[in-house]
Amino acid sequence: MSPPAKTSAPYKLGIIDRGLILVFKGINYLIPWHKLPTFLGVLNLSAFRRELRAKNLHDTYPSWAEQGTSENPHMQNNEWLTTRNSDGLFNALDAPKMGCVHMRFGRNVPRQFTNKPSPEEMMTPSPRLVSKELLARDTFKPATILNLLAAAWIQFQVHDWAQHENSKTEKYKIPLPPGDKWEKNNDMRVEVTQADEQLDKTDAMTPGYKNENTHWWDGSQIYGSSEKETAKLRGSEPKGKLTVDKEGFETFLPRENGVPLTGFNTNWWMGLELLHTLFVLEHNCICDALATAYPDWSSEKLFDTARLINCALMAKIHTVEWTPAILKHPALQVAMNANWWGVLGEKLHNLLGPRFGESLSGIPASKADQHGAPYCLTEEFVSVYRLHPLIPDDIAFFSAKTGAHKINYSIQNVAFENARKPMTESNLNFEDLFYSFGINYPGAVTLNNTPDFLRDLHTPDGRHVDLGTIDILRDRERGVPRYNQFRRLFHMDPAKDFLALTGGKKDVAEKLSAVYEGDIEKVDLLVGCQCEPLPKGFGFSDTAFRVFILMASRRLKSDRFIATDWNEGTYSRVGMEWVQKQGMKDVLLRHFPGLGPALKGAGNAFAPWTKIGSSKEYTGKQTTA
Repeated sequence: MSPPAKTSAPYKLGIIDRGLILVFKGINYLIPWHKLPTFLGVLNLSAFRRELRAKNLHDTYPSWAEQGTSENPHMQNNEWLTTRNSDGLFNALDAPKMGCVHMRFGRNVPRQFTNKPSPEEMMTPSPRLVSKELLARDTFKPATILNLLAAAWIQFQVHDWAQHENSKTEKYKIPLPPGDKWEKNNDMRVEVTQADEQLDKTDAMTPGYKNENTHWWDGSQIYGSSEKETAKLRGSEPKGKLTVDKEGFETFLPRENGVPLTGFNTNWWMGLELLHTLFVLEHNCICDALATAYPDWSSEKLFDTARLINCALMAKIHTVEWTPAILKHPALQVAMNANWWGVLGEKLHNLLGPRFGESLSGIPASKADQHGAPYCLTEEFVSVYRLHPLIPDDIAFFSAKTGAHKINYSIQNVAFENARKPMTESNLNFEDLFYSFGINYPGAVTLNNTPDFLRDLHTPDGRHVDLGTIDILRDRERGVPRYNQFRRLFHMDPAKDFLALTGGKKDVAEKLSAVYEGDIEKVDLLVGCQCEPLPKGFGFSDTAFRVFILMASRRLKSDRFIATDWNEGTYSRVGMEWVQKQGMKDVLLRHFPGLGPALKGAGNAFAPWTKIGSSKEYTGKQTTA
């Protein structure tokens, strides 16, 4: 049994921490962190994280008592000491409700700066105007450092982390720009986010919002966010496996009334079909390996351990592969690997073990720490993961064997109930689809690059939405500070004017000024992040990155099953080796070996793969289905 997590002690900066922060504030006055030599850049990032841990973690509950106690809720089954509970309970043994489903999102800024705006403030300027003028794609701008699998991956992960609940009765009426005919009655309405019940006076000014998912990095998009849901997904499968369907030579997610049976199936498209299928197959493969190594284990033990292994593997892939792919900067390559392996690196970590603490040996096995605030994801974290420009307008599909171009499909023709359409109509298989995602580019996270499909989206439940409008509205509604105020609260200088914000691009500055009526303080966080100059190699803004510096490590450091119980007693010897010796390429090749030629020359599975055969000559001019 692990000792209780330390939850209530306030996080204080030591004299060395304060000194490090002060030194780099002086350096950054002259040189930004991303222009420093790599080693100094890594130290600079460490200074940022220490300051953010002390100043940018804020609870949205009145007291720690809301997180539960070691006796309430009572752990009726001791199995939760060594495995994950689907509801997210019992991760922290002295605060068992912390991070579980239906617990509130926290804040990365003090709550007095997150008051819900007035109706006039919320609609000024109109979120629809911002969407039309500043977010709508004018021409597709590719992110050439990434492949489309990277875009699918982040949605796959976000669906594990965060989901707000909307009101079933209350709606906002969005002001439409002149001549904008959204519907026949020229009316756009968006559901209000459902606020949690008020627990104190602060909640009246700045509402708290519950997470419909667990906050932990626990694969809830695959396994569900309740024990009941997990049981349904397992069905009657033996040896700890999840239920799948087999059709010919392919294995699919099962469906019920046309909807995929998985832990989270909202906003479904082919990218999610691929990754959900892949990691369900991975879970089942892990079960086979465990059953071979430990033949006396029960089906329950096999499932529980395989889930731990699969979740840890996804966390590792995101930390040391996806993140360095989208933030391709030398200091980030070192820093993200250090989150997992420590600054000693993978080889020394494997030789010496995780015995020297978080900085030297990495976060796994370094002991969980909440840094003075109960663990949860935050509203600001949700905001910076609004990455809809990553979605292209269409996808070109190729044969994984020959590289031959087969067909193009528009995004709407591979979304929702059409997610398998290229397989059912064009005789493509999973290897073809993965190969195609590996060589297609996503969109760049920049202004005027959100696809029209997402701005004119018709969902299976009958909703008609503009996700660009909703992205802007949600940040305002939930009290996320606008761009300049956000930067101040994250210890960054605000933009002095529109020209400074855009890095000297006069045409963009004039466009922003027109939308925001000349007031730089009104610029929304999303818009500011999409138009500020990026550090070299970055796929999104330095402003958004500040949230990432804090929360990327917090998701690991707060989790008992990563930071404390990282051992063979919890994961098994087979499990520890599976996580530490495997990566995204290994997972892909294990289940789809035909991807070998394309992945052979790929250093990172989320960067463009090696093109094979005739796909090297593809021009992108074929007709889209």
